[in-house]
Parts: sequence; C-alpha cells; structure tokens
Amino acid sequence: MAEETIWRGPSSQLKNLGLFILCGLFCWLIVPIFIALTRYLQTKNNVFELTSERLKMTEGIFSKVTETLELYRVKDIEVRQPFVYRMLGVENIQVNTSDLSSPVIMLEAIPQKIGLADKLRNQVEIIRVQKKVREIDLE
Repeated sequence: MAEETIWRGPSSQLKNLGLFILCGLFCWLIVPIFIALTRYLQTKNNVFELTSERLKMTEGIFSKVTETLELYRVKDIEVRQPFVYRMLGVENIQVNTSDLSSPVIMLEAIPQKIGLADKLRNQVEIIRVQKKVREIDLE
C-alpha cells in the first residue's frame, strides 16, 4: 500500500501577529522590516505533513531539514490553546513520542478548523493495527 498524504501545511502566520504589529510601528527604522520578513519566511517554510504512515516536519529558508516520525511511535497527543490562540482560531498540538531523538514535537499555530489532532490520532490507531504494534510503558 502506497503512503498517501492526509494533510500538508505550514503554521499559521497568526502566531507572528504581535511581532508584525511591533515591526509595523517601528518600520521607519528599516531593520524591523527585515525582522518581520525573516519571521514570515521561517513560518511559511516550516511545513508539516501528515501521511498515512509518518509525520514529516520540514523547516529552513535556504537549507531544508526534514524530520520524520513514524506514527506508531506516538504516545500521546495534547492540544494547547492559549487565550489569544482560542480567539484567533488556532491551536498548538504537542505530540509526545517514544522516539529518542525527538521525544516531544510541537506543531504550533495550526488552524483549529482542520482538526489535525483528531486526524493524527485516528491515523496513529490505524497504523498500529496495520503493523500490529502496541505501546507498553515500563516503570
């Protein structure tokens, strides 16, 4: 079975709203324009992709780095919504994993209407059944 993309997209630019407002107020100094442009490009090029088997995170403006997480390694999914994010309709999704290289992955400022946390959870369950994998915690 071929791997198929379920969702692909960047973080919302709303997470930079405060910085953009501040840079707009001080744009006459010229430097804030470059700061805002840099932050815009960083956010735009930080792309998350949920496939049927993996969660891929690509970041970088000039040089790209892609980190991959096998979905059967996901332990827990936590949705965090600070007050301002709730008003703007975005959320942070924290993924706790059993992967030693990245035990916690934060998907910042994901639009709430997408329902990415539920899609991720459903796909984790599907892939665990397909691969016959179970999570065991030993303490």
